[in-house]
Amino acid sequence: MIEFLLPAILAGLGITMIAGPLGSFVVWRKMAYFGDTLAHASLMGLALGFLLDINIYLALVVCCLALAIILATLQRQQLVATDTLLGILAHSSLSLGLIAVSFLDNVRVDLMGYLFGDLLAVNTQDVLFIYVGVALVLLLLLVFWRPLLSSTVNEELAAIEGVNISLMRLLIMLMIGLVIAVGMKFVGALIITSLMIIPAATARRLANSPEKMAIIASVIGAICVCSGLALSWFYDTPAGPSVVVSASFLFLLVQLKPQNR
Repeated sequence: MIEFLLPAILAGLGITMIAGPLGSFVVWRKMAYFGDTLAHASLMGLALGFLLDINIYLALVVCCLALAIILATLQRQQLVATDTLLGILAHSSLSLGLIAVSFLDNVRVDLMGYLFGDLLAVNTQDVLFIYVGVALVLLLLLVFWRPLLSSTVNEELAAIEGVNISLMRLLIMLMIGLVIAVGMKFVGALIITSLMIIPAATARRLANSPEKMAIIASVIGAICVCSGLALSWFYDTPAGPSVVVSASFLFLLVQLKPQNR
């Protein structure tokens, strides 16, 4: 059993290692819908990868990062409200991806696997890909933690202190895009953002500092991965959704904890 589940466990733990701290920024900055937009766009990257016959991982990363840059650029120009812009890009990119998939006559694509993930199908190469992406995002977070946190708390004050606000916005979007690209195949495009948001929202009630919240969110995510995989193994449920259900259960459980006055 453990030999079969080990790659899935390692992959899930790798994703939660970075989803915790990055999800904390998503919660603080109220960017949940932004994550969903990138997750929808990842399907377009998948389709383009098959159409152009290039590495799927590379196509996913390039597509998510490109959309993050486009979003940051359009948001900066303030042509329309941010939520409207996100809605337009999310559904447009998803529709383009579905149209592109329809042209794949000679390629069999398991859309359900990419929409909802398949942690149990992870192999050694997949685990390596995850940890390379995780290492890159963790390095960026460690280097830019203070300016990212400062611009999240108060952008005006951070700008006075010399923080490049536009760069920090773009950086956080690029990191979210990279994590979604890394985690899409394993957790699924439709629920990858929930693995960032739910543990972070749960940790918010248990932590008294940003750093503690980021760490607790990663720990909660790891617990959810292990419990979700156990649920999948013993009851034959889908692995990705089982992880998210475990996270939702923990979130509801933590809400019973009395607030400190």
